[in-house]
Amino acid sequence: MDDESNPPLMTTYKHLLDTHPHRRLDAVDDHNSGCVLPVIDLGSLQHAPEQCRAAIVRAASEWGFFQVTNHGVPQPLLDELHDAQVAVFRRPFERKLREPLLDFSPESYRWGTPTATCLEQLSWSEAYHIPMITPAAAAAAGDDDRTRLVIEEVSTAMSKLALQLAGILVADLRGDEEKDMVARCTRNTCFLRLNRYPACGAATGAFGLCPHTDSDFLTILHQDAVGGLQLLKAGRWVAVKPNPGALIVNVGDLLQAWSNDRYRSVEHRVMASAASERFSVAFFLCPAYDTLIRPRSTTSCSGGGASPPRYRSFTFGEYRNQIKEDVRLTGRKIGLQRFRLQQQLQGGGPL
Repeated sequence: MDDESNPPLMTTYKHLLDTHPHRRLDAVDDHNSGCVLPVIDLGSLQHAPEQCRAAIVRAASEWGFFQVTNHGVPQPLLDELHDAQVAVFRRPFERKLREPLLDFSPESYRWGTPTATCLEQLSWSEAYHIPMITPAAAAAAGDDDRTRLVIEEVSTAMSKLALQLAGILVADLRGDEEKDMVARCTRNTCFLRLNRYPACGAATGAFGLCPHTDSDFLTILHQDAVGGLQLLKAGRWVAVKPNPGALIVNVGDLLQAWSNDRYRSVEHRVMASAASERFSVAFFLCPAYDTLIRPRSTTSCSGGGASPPRYRSFTFGEYRNQIKEDVRLTGRKIGLQRFRLQQQLQGGGPL
């Protein structure tokens, strides 16, 4: 691989790597056996809709992560995006800094973690954050601009899938108000992220992506066969075994708060490989910034009575601003704990 294309992660963050010469990562289940997430065949929505919807609700409640097959995003399209993604990240680093991808904002390209003050806060990665392209913008580029067109096609297909799944999940909650909330997740508010995790040969190892929860409503992920994704389950990090042909779906913070902890936004991370680079594509279903997240009393599935709201109401914009401020001051995301009502903090959370 041409080193000219790599961001200067090793030289920029060498001081952080040197401060942890004997660091030992948290124990994790063996990657080769790996954690197999629930797999849901969305084709069964046609002939067994109730069972399929119940399986989606159960997976979002018990795992917060699940996989879907027959999801409507064509595999040849995902393969084509992967090839385009590799080519984009193979460009010289200085060019990636200087020239925006297509006509996106120059700020769409990001690498490393500028706010990191210790190794635990460092993400060994580079990424393009891409707003959903409007059909008019894609058409204006011309048919010869295949990279733009394939990004548009994948964004559109993943958006359709995310809205379908979100609709199923919110329909199991309170009704019309939830449908309105999903309707506020539009082309203007959602985005796609192209990720690359370079190989990291540091003796201490590094996070490709630091432990975190997603700040959106719902995330759709396509990962390659390299692996590296891990999630926290029952207090233990478990590796998620790649599943060709399946997309990974995970609940975001907004859906956890909105559902009053019915659904789980689970902490996850990516481990950088010592030998192989890794690519992934993530679609984030986000509402408008002024969308009010208002948890309400819910009825327990086990019939144990009503559960009072566990979070104060907040807008998505307020949540995003709080995250930015916490990262600036502490170097890490605090997230939903900032908005959890005090009685829940004293009584311990549901997770």
